[in-house]
Amino acid sequence: MTVHECAATAASRLVAEGFKPAASRLDVSVLARALLGWDQARWLADGRAGAPAGFADRLARWVARRARHEPVAYIVGEREFFGRPFRVTPDVLIPRPETELLVSATLDRLTGRTGATPLVVDVGTGSGCVAVSLACELAGVRLVATDVSAAALEIARENARRHSVQNRIDLRAGPLLGGLEETPDVIVSNPPYIRDAERRALPPDVVEYEPHQALFAGPDGLDVIRPLIELAGRRLARGGWLIVEIGAVQDRAVGDLVAASATLGATDVLVDIELRPRVVVARRA
Repeated sequence: MTVHECAATAASRLVAEGFKPAASRLDVSVLARALLGWDQARWLADGRAGAPAGFADRLARWVARRARHEPVAYIVGEREFFGRPFRVTPDVLIPRPETELLVSATLDRLTGRTGATPLVVDVGTGSGCVAVSLACELAGVRLVATDVSAAALEIARENARRHSVQNRIDLRAGPLLGGLEETPDVIVSNPPYIRDAERRALPPDVVEYEPHQALFAGPDGLDVIRPLIELAGRRLARGGWLIVEIGAVQDRAVGDLVAASATLGATDVLVDIELRPRVVVARRA
């Protein structure tokens, strides 16, 4: 049996479990390439070759996990973000493409900046994907990354080492700014922002596997964003930026919170690839 034939058999199992055919083929190709250590080019070029010994059995075991809705990223143990692979486990939220907007927005505001070395704080760093990406893209910044989860900080530490920026990111345990005494120039965050009532509407891949403390934030989804805005208004350097990911229908509510601040203003809303509001940017006067 060829590699592609093994994959077709595995994909048919997912279809039988109710997964859509296109999604099944994509999931199986990612799982199979991870097992083989192949990139997409080799998958296309060598897929008609005979399958290595044991490949079909190993793929079947992984597909059985996927059939129970375990996310592919947790099965293979990594996810790409901003062009780099990141280690992920069920202790951290799986990085998503829309969160790359946080990195892009920060780069837009710091690239080419002159003067004192800016301090960037990544609040709720999780896997460290935002902080590590910023460290890789910006040589002249200081970075602090906080999280309330000790397990998440270990994953972030592993990812920082993986990309050789472990000496440039100060990982700290604690909520929000994690006891930071310095004055940040940028606070960037992908906080939990899903309303508690939305829990039942989420796909099982999310609600049954990803960490709830990284997802849910009270009746209106603002239980973390609200104090984060208040804290940013007090702690940001003058002219500093708050860059925060939000839910698709939270732009007005978050904008009102910024407007109510005595020191924050200049709100900008960035949309994701589906043109949904995804990131709010505010500046301290």
